[in-house]
Amino acid sequence: MQKLISYPLSVIYYFLFGMTLLIFHIIQWMSLNLFGYSAHKKSVDAMYFFLVTNTLVLGTRYKIENRHKLPAGVPLIIAANHQSLYDITTIGWFLRKFHPKFISKKELGKGIPSVSYNLRHGGSVLIDRKDAKQSLSAIREIGQYIEKTRRTVVIFPEGTRSKTGKPKPFAENGLKILCKYAPSAYMVPVSINNSWKMTRWGAFPMGLGNKITLTIHDPIPVKDTPFAEVFEKTEQAVVEGIKLS
Repeated sequence: MQKLISYPLSVIYYFLFGMTLLIFHIIQWMSLNLFGYSAHKKSVDAMYFFLVTNTLVLGTRYKIENRHKLPAGVPLIIAANHQSLYDITTIGWFLRKFHPKFISKKELGKGIPSVSYNLRHGGSVLIDRKDAKQSLSAIREIGQYIEKTRRTVVIFPEGTRSKTGKPKPFAENGLKILCKYAPSAYMVPVSINNSWKMTRWGAFPMGLGNKITLTIHDPIPVKDTPFAEVFEKTEQAVVEGIKLS
C-alpha cells in the first residue's frame, strides 16, 4: 500500500526536485559571476534548503545529533558512511555554517543542473576513481584548501554507496592524505542512518516516511593523534552509530 501511495507523491517530488535544480543553476551562476564566493555560498545554502524541504512531500523527517560537538574556526574532516545522495543535501544544509565541500566522483561534474556547477565552482573536488594519481592529487588539493580557509571537507571512505545501509570497509588513503595536508584539522566521524530507505525501491517510486539521522561523534585532533589511531577510532565510531533496521 505504501509503495502504491508513493507513485503520485514521487511524481510531485521529482517535479519540485527538477525545478529546484534548474532555478538554482541560474541563481548560482549569477551569484558567483556577479558577486563572488560569499554570494554563491548563500545561493548553495538556499538550494540545499529547498532540496531538503522538497523531501517533506515524501514524509521525510530529519534529526541532527550532537551538532554542538563541532569545533568552530578550525578545518574539519567529516568522515561519514554513504547511503544515498540525500547524505549530501542533509550535510550541506544542516552543517552549512561550516562550509562543507565534497570529494565527488568526476561523473557528477557535468550534466546535472546546479549540482555539477556547484561541484566545479564551489570548492569541492572531482576524482577519477580509475586514476589513483589524479584522485590523490585532488584530495591533497582540498586538504590544503581547508587548512588555509578553515573550512570543511566531507569524505565517504567506503568509496561507494551502501544500498542496504550496511557499512562497507573504510579505505585509508583519502583520509591519510587529508590528515597530512590539513594537520590542524579535526576528524569528525558521522553516522548516517536511513537515507538508503529513500531509494529502497530504486529511483522510482521514492521511499516514504523516513527519518534521516546524522549522528556526530567526538572530533579527533589530527595533529595530536597517530593516523592509525585516528583511522581506527573514526571507522569504529561511524560503524557503531549505524542502526540496521
